[in-house]
Amino acid sequence: MHRVLALLALLPLAGPVAAQGPFADLYCDRSEVLHRKLEQQFGETQQGIGMHGPDAVMELWSSPTSGNWTLVKRYATGRSCVVAMGESWADLAAPADPA
Repeated sequence: MHRVLALLALLPLAGPVAAQGPFADLYCDRSEVLHRKLEQQFGETQQGIGMHGPDAVMELWSSPTSGNWTLVKRYATGRSCVVAMGESWADLAAPADPA
């Protein structure tokens, strides 16, 4: 909940952002700024990435210590937007076989 409040507190600084889908983006900024916030302020690391159309990728960030997660849409323009966030993330990927 504190993460949501922290990101919402930054909204006035982000300027107007048009919704680009069924829901409005929560927070947008230059990709490097948003990535730094996720890493330094929330202790999250990027866990996955996938194409979302010809001009954007979706990034999944999470923190193994807090269980918080953030879904980010990164545009070819150099901006990224948080589109969803939550708690209690569980990684279901099988561990690598060390053999």
